Amino acid sequence: MLNSKSFLAVDFGAGSLKLAEFEQNEAGGLRLKQYGVKPLGIEGSQEQTREAAILKGLQELLAEKSYGSKQVNACAPGFHVFSKFVKLPPVDTSKVTQIIRYEAQQNVPFPLDEVVWDYQILGASATNELEVLLVAVKTEIIEGLFRVADGAGLRMKLVDVSPAALCNAFRYNYGDLEGCTMLLDIGAKTSNLLFFEKGKVFSRSINIGANSITQDFGNESKLKFPEAEAVKIEKGSVSLGGAYEEPDDPQAAAISKIARQVMTRLHIQINQTIQFFRGQQGGSPPQRLFLSGGASIMPYTAQFFAEKLNVPVEYFNPFRNIELDPSLDLDNLSKYAHSFGEVVGLGLRDLAHCPVELNLMPKSSIQRQEFAQKKAFLIASVYALALGVFFAYKVEGRVGQIWQDKSGEITQKLTPLKDQDAKLQAAIGARENQARQIQQMQQVAEDRFYWMTVLSDLRSALIHAEAIEKANLTTPENKWTNTDAGVWVDSFLPLHPGEPAFAGPTTEANSPALVGAPTAPLRGPGVGPGAGRVPVVVSTTPAAAGAEGQIDSINIIFKGVRRESAIDQVFALTVQQCVTNAPSFIAAYLVPVVRPSADDTNTFTFEMTAQLKRPLKL
Repeated sequence: MLNSKSFLAVDFGAGSLKLAEFEQNEAGGLRLKQYGVKPLGIEGSQEQTREAAILKGLQELLAEKSYGSKQVNACAPGFHVFSKFVKLPPVDTSKVTQIIRYEAQQNVPFPLDEVVWDYQILGASATNELEVLLVAVKTEIIEGLFRVADGAGLRMKLVDVSPAALCNAFRYNYGDLEGCTMLLDIGAKTSNLLFFEKGKVFSRSINIGANSITQDFGNESKLKFPEAEAVKIEKGSVSLGGAYEEPDDPQAAAISKIARQVMTRLHIQINQTIQFFRGQQGGSPPQRLFLSGGASIMPYTAQFFAEKLNVPVEYFNPFRNIELDPSLDLDNLSKYAHSFGEVVGLGLRDLAHCPVELNLMPKSSIQRQEFAQKKAFLIASVYALALGVFFAYKVEGRVGQIWQDKSGEITQKLTPLKDQDAKLQAAIGARENQARQIQQMQQVAEDRFYWMTVLSDLRSALIHAEAIEKANLTTPENKWTNTDAGVWVDSFLPLHPGEPAFAGPTTEANSPALVGAPTAPLRGPGVGPGAGRVPVVVSTTPAAAGAEGQIDSINIIFKGVRRESAIDQVFALTVQQCVTNAPSFIAAYLVPVVRPSADDTNTFTFEMTAQLKRPLKL
C-alpha cells in the first residue's frame, strides 16, 4: 500500500535525471528516504531524442527501487526556460495582474497562447517599484513532461523551474548568511547564476554548460560524444594556467585546456551579470560563491573561480538542513549531493511556504487529469449502483427481471461516456499530430534566428581576442603598454559550396602559391600553457564542402587598430584562434597577408573564412 505521506521529486535535467522520495519527519522537516540518478548522454540535450531518453531513464529508476508514492513534483530544465526580472511602477492592487500580463506579452519571446507562464512578486524596491520574476516554457515542452510521467505511471501535480527550485533550496539551507552571496549551478547545457542579499534574489541563465567541454574535446580528439564524456569524467580538470605543469596524459592535458577556455567564457558572463546586478538591481559586491551542478566537481573548478572572482568558494550542500534516512549510503550520496539542489527545492514545495512558488501546469493537462478522475468515479458509481440493485432485489426473489432492467439503464449511461471517451482519444491524437507539426516548424523558426547566434558568438570571440592582445601588449619593455586593442568586422559574406573562400583580390603578396605557412606564438588569457605555435592555413575553398542549397562558411574582412606589422600579424592569429573556438564555428582559415587599410586610417585589414558548425539550409 502506498505511503500517503511520501512524495516524489524529479529533476528533468539536460545531462541527467535525478529522482528522490521525501517525507515529512516528526519535527515537521524534510526527510530523504531514497534517491536515484540516471545519466541521459547526448540524447538528453537533443530535442528529437530527449523525450524518449527521459522516459526510458525514469522507467529504469522506478524499476530499480520500490518507491512509496506516485505523486510527483517536477522541474523543467534551465535550457527550456525563459525567465526575466521586471520592475513595475507603483499601481493599484487590482491592476497588478493586468500589468504583469502586459509585461509578459512584451518580454516573453513567444505568443502567450503557445507557452505556459507564471510570475512571482518578490517584493518592492526602495522606490516602491514591484520586483517581479516572469518565467515561461513552451507548452509542448511541459506536455512532453506529462507524457513521460504518464508513461512511467506517475501523476504530475507541480511543474517548477530550475532557478526557483535552487532559490528555495538555498534559502532553506543557508538563510542565515549575511551580505551578498552567489550560487553558480553548472549544468550540462546551461548554467544558472543566482544572487541572494537581504531577502532579495536575482537570477540569470547562461547558455554555457559542461557539454561544451565534451563536444570540443570530442571534435579535437575525433571521439564520439559518449567516449569523450567518459574520458572527461575520468581525466578531466580545469587548467590553472600560468606556471602550473600540464598533466602528463595527453588526453588529460587537452581536456584541461578546453575546460579552462569554457570556464573562461563562463567567467566573462558572470562578470557581466555581477555588473548588471550591482548597477541595475542595486546589489552589493558578492562576498562568497557556492558551486553546484554536475560539472562543478571537475577538479580545480573551485580554484579557478576563486582566482578569477577573488572571493571564497565552497560547494553548495542542499542536504544541510535535510534529515537523511539511516538506510541511505552516505558515501554514495556524497558523489551526487552537489547536483540535488533542484530536487530538494521541489521537495520543499510539499513541506511549507517557499520564497518562490511557481507552477507551470498547462490547462490542457489539468483538464485531462480531472476528466480521468471523474471518468473513473462515474464508471465506479454506475457499477456500484448496479451491484446495489442486484443484491437488494435478489433478497426479494426478483433478481432476474430487475437485473435485466438495470443492465439496460447502465448501458444507456455508459454509451455517452464511451462516446466522450472516443472523442477524447481523437482529440488527443489530433493534439499529438499538431505537436509533431509544431516540432517541424520549430526547426524552421530556429533557422530564422541562426545568424543572430552566429554574430553573437563572433562578437564574443573578438572581445576575447582583444583581451588577449591587450595582455600581450602590457609588458614593461613594450611601448604599447596600457594601450587598448581593437578589432571589428568590416564586412562578411556567406559562402555557398564551391565559392572561393576569400573575397579579396589575389595578388603576388597573398597568392597561396607564393606564400608559405608561417607560424607565430599565441599567448594570453584563456590560452593554456603549451598552446604552441598556431599555423596560418591558406586555402581557396572552405574546409568542408556542404550540400547544395545551404551556406556552410562565411568570408569575413576584419579591421584592427594598426601598430606594427609583426604585432598586427600576431593579433590576426589570435583572432583566428578565438573564432575557431567560438561555439558556432568548426575552423577559421586566415589569409596570411595583414595589410594597412586603403582608406588612410590608422588601421590594418585581414581576411578570414570561418566554417559554420551547423550549415544553414536555404
